[in-house]
Amino acid sequence: QVQLVESGGGLVQAGGSLRLSCAASGRTFSSYAMGWFRQAPGKEREFVAAISWSGGSLYYADSVKGRFTIFRDNVRNTVYLSMNSLKPEDTAVYYCAGSGPSDCSGFGCFMRPALYDYWGQGTQVTVSS
Repeated sequence: QVQLVESGGGLVQAGGSLRLSCAASGRTFSSYAMGWFRQAPGKEREFVAAISWSGGSLYYADSVKGRFTIFRDNVRNTVYLSMNSLKPEDTAVYYCAGSGPSDCSGFGCFMRPALYDYWGQGTQVTVSS
């Protein structure tokens, strides 16, 4: 069993930056692909970014490409989401997710919530205009 705990959310003005962290328990973190999703009030959960187990493959939603960066530290069992140039439309609860070993490859696979076996409790990000 893997537990994921997000942190780093908060209130920031438009144009500002935040860095989210997701700490994972368990010794198999390095074998997990990790993703970030978000859900705004009244909207469905949407894909934000994902990173393969090795960190060699990165995937981003078009809405965050060039502004957000996902990276991982397999020694600290942590995945990060660095968010720059934040916009009010980035306001949402952000969730970290982990996927056990699979043959998943490509954006179309990593963006699917169904791929992920484990989810964190979420952290609120609010961007004021």
